[in-house]
Amino acid sequence: MNSWIWYFWIYSFLGWLVELAFATVSRSEERRRRCMLFLPLCPVYGLGMLAVLCLPPMGWLGLTVWGGLAATAVEYVYHWAGERFLGVWFWDYSQVFGNLRGRICWPFAVAWGLLVWVAVRFIQPWATVLAEAVLPAVTYIGLLVFTADTVCSFRFLRVTGDLKEMRATRLL
Repeated sequence: MNSWIWYFWIYSFLGWLVELAFATVSRSEERRRRCMLFLPLCPVYGLGMLAVLCLPPMGWLGLTVWGGLAATAVEYVYHWAGERFLGVWFWDYSQVFGNLRGRICWPFAVAWGLLVWVAVRFIQPWATVLAEAVLPAVTYIGLLVFTADTVCSFRFLRVTGDLKEMRATRLL
C-alpha cells in the first residue's frame, strides 16, 4: 500500500511538471498551472498511472493503446467528478477535434498513450525503488499533508468554483 501511495504522488508531481511545460510551450494564459491549492501535484496523472499499473503485463503497442485508453477513461471520470461535485471544469477540449463533451479528445488520448509507455518503460523502475525506500512514518506525514491540502482544495473549489483564483493562490 505504501508503494501505491508513492506511485500516485510521484506521477502526480511529474504530471504537474508536464502541465507547467505544456503551459509554457503553448504560451497559455495559465502558465502557473496549479492542480491543488498548495502542493505541486496534478492528481489526474497519478490516478491515470495507477489505472495503468493495474493492467496486465503487455508489449509496447498494447501498453500504449490500452494504457492510453485507461488513462483517458480516468481523465473523463476526473473531469466529470470535478464538474458534478465541485462545480468546475478543470479543462475544456470542446474546441479540439474528436472531443467527447469537452472532457477528453483524441489528440490528448494519443498523448496519454505515449506518456504511459514512457512512464512504464523508463520511470516506473525508478519509482519502484524510490517508493520501497521510503519509511512508513514519512508516508504517514505525507498523507496528512496531502489530505489537508485535498480537503482545503475541495472546499475552496466547492465554495468559490473559481479555478483561476485557486491557481493564482500563493503559499506566502
